[in-house]
Amino acid sequence: MKNQVQLITYVDRLGCKHLNDLKHLFQHQLKGLFGGLHILPFYYPIDGEDAGFDPINHELIDPRLGDWGDLKELSNEVDIMADVIVNHVSAQSIQFQDYLEKGKASEYASLFLSYDTAFPNGATEADILAIYRPRPSLPFTMFKLKDGTSKLMWTTFTSNQIDIDVNSKMGQKYLEGILDTFQKGGIKMIRLDAAGYAIKKQGTSCFMIDETFEFIDALAEQAKARGIEVLVEIHSYYKTQIEIAKRVDYVYDFALPVLVLDTLFNKNTTSLKKWLAVSPRNAISVLDTHDGIGIVDVASENGQAGLIEDEILDKIVEQMHLNSKGESLKATGKAASNLDLYQVNCTYFDALGRDEEAYLMARAIQFFVPGIPQVYYVGLFAGENDMELLAKTNVGRDINRHYYTPEEINTHLERPLIQKLKQLMLLRNNHPAFDGEFTLRESKASILHIEWRNDKDMAELIIDLEVMKMSINHSEQKEMSSVG
Repeated sequence: MKNQVQLITYVDRLGCKHLNDLKHLFQHQLKGLFGGLHILPFYYPIDGEDAGFDPINHELIDPRLGDWGDLKELSNEVDIMADVIVNHVSAQSIQFQDYLEKGKASEYASLFLSYDTAFPNGATEADILAIYRPRPSLPFTMFKLKDGTSKLMWTTFTSNQIDIDVNSKMGQKYLEGILDTFQKGGIKMIRLDAAGYAIKKQGTSCFMIDETFEFIDALAEQAKARGIEVLVEIHSYYKTQIEIAKRVDYVYDFALPVLVLDTLFNKNTTSLKKWLAVSPRNAISVLDTHDGIGIVDVASENGQAGLIEDEILDKIVEQMHLNSKGESLKATGKAASNLDLYQVNCTYFDALGRDEEAYLMARAIQFFVPGIPQVYYVGLFAGENDMELLAKTNVGRDINRHYYTPEEINTHLERPLIQKLKQLMLLRNNHPAFDGEFTLRESKASILHIEWRNDKDMAELIIDLEVMKMSINHSEQKEMSSVG
C-alpha cells in the first residue's frame, strides 16, 4: 500500500453513474490527491437494505456501475481496496433462497449459521447474555422454510443479513471464491468487514475470541497468496485494538476522530498524546467514514479507564449535538432506524460547528499522526449534514452519505477551504519526511508539536490551541501555511 492519502467512497454518491466516471475523476479533478481508493460495496445490489453491505451476489459488480473489466481499468489509475463481507450474505441471495426452498437438502445448507448449529445442545441464558452485541436486539431471526418448518438463523446485524458458517467447507469455499474474483479484478487490498463477529463459540462473547484471530490469520494468508493486503475493521476498547494490531497487516485508528474533537473542543492535547504514545503504527487513520463517529473506541470498558474520561466524553458528545444544532440528535441512537447505538451520526464538519479553521487543523492532525490517512468522500468536501436524505430514508447514517452531483463536486473543489485541504494532501503524499521517523515533541497541554524526519528531510505540525493557530513547516520551503 502506498504511504499516501486514500479516498473512501461509494461510486454512486460521488457524482458517478459508472466506474468509468470514477476513473475520469481520478484522471482529472482528483488527480494526484490520492494514492489509494477504497470503493465501498459495489456488488449487486448497491441499494440494498444496508447500502451494499448485504450482497445478494458478492462476486457480481452491480451492472448499473459496470463490470470487472471496468474495475480493472480503474485499478490502472489508483490502487483499489474493496470490502470482503466475511460475516454474512443477503437473505435474498440465491444460496439462502435455495436453503429456504430445500432445507437440509440444499447444497448451501452448511453455508449458513443457525441457532442449533451454533448451540447443538441448546444455550443457557448466560450463553446468550455473553454474546457481544453491536445492536440492541438479539442476534437471531426466525425464518419459515417451504416445508412449513421454522429455523432460527444467526443474524448479527439485520434480519436481511444471514451469518455465514465460516468454519464449514461451504463457507470457506464461498470466501475463497470472492478472493479469486478480486484478484482477477485488480484489487490490491481488502477490508475484512465485521470480521470480529465471524466466529461463534458457546460460552464466549463471540467477538474477537482466539478462534477469530485464527480465522483472520488463515483468510489473510489466502489473500496474501493472491497478492492482496488485508485491513481488519474492528471497533473495540483501545487496548484490545492495540493487541489486534499486533496480529494483522493493518487496523483502523478509530480512536482518532473523538480524540481530535477532544483536543479542539477542550484545547487540551493530553488524551491525544496518551494515545499517540501507544497507538498502532500499522494503522489507517480516519476522521469520518460511511458509519458514525465511534464512541466505543475511546470509552471505558468493564471498569477499565478509556482514552477519555467518561464525563468528558459525554460532554464531547453533547458538544457535537450542539455544534450540529441538534441535527445529529435526529440521526443518532433510537431517533432513527439505526443499527449502531455506540456511534454519533453527523458529518465531521458539522461536528466541529462548520468551523473551517478547526476543520483544517483536524485534517492536519490526521495527516501528521502515524498511519496512512483515509479521507471519506463527504469529508473531502467538508460536507454538511444531509437532513433531506435522512428524512427520506430515516436511516441515521444517511445524514453523512450525501449523493453529490458532478456540479456540486466541481463547486466544492474550488472552495478556499478545500483548496487548502488539497494543499495539505499533496504535502502528505509527496514529502519524503513522511517515510521517515515520527516524533511527538514534548510540550504543554495546549500545544501539539509533531515532527517527521527522514535523513535531511523534515516536516512538522505545530498547533497552539490557546489561540487556535496552526503552522506547518517543512524542508525545501520554510513555511507552507499558517492557518487561522
